[in-house]
Amino acid sequence: MSERDRLMRRIAAYDFGIVELHLFLDTHPNDRNAQKKLDEYTRKSDEVRREYEEKFGPIQATNMDANRWAWISNPWPWDTEEE
Repeated sequence: MSERDRLMRRIAAYDFGIVELHLFLDTHPNDRNAQKKLDEYTRKSDEVRREYEEKFGPIQATNMDANRWAWISNPWPWDTEEE
């Protein structure tokens, strides 16, 4: 697995946790441990996202800090040589 793929998986994992914690906090708004974990995952997701974007360009076309067209740069997912 490439570094690019590893970083994307980490971002996806943190973002999944963020969504789940938001749903949990909808029914448990006073759970301080869940809120701390949400803050931690949000911080870590932002860190990994920044690392990814520094190395490989923006993840989304709406990233205002990057070249508007950098998100369409090669390689496309189907251009990799993995089997």
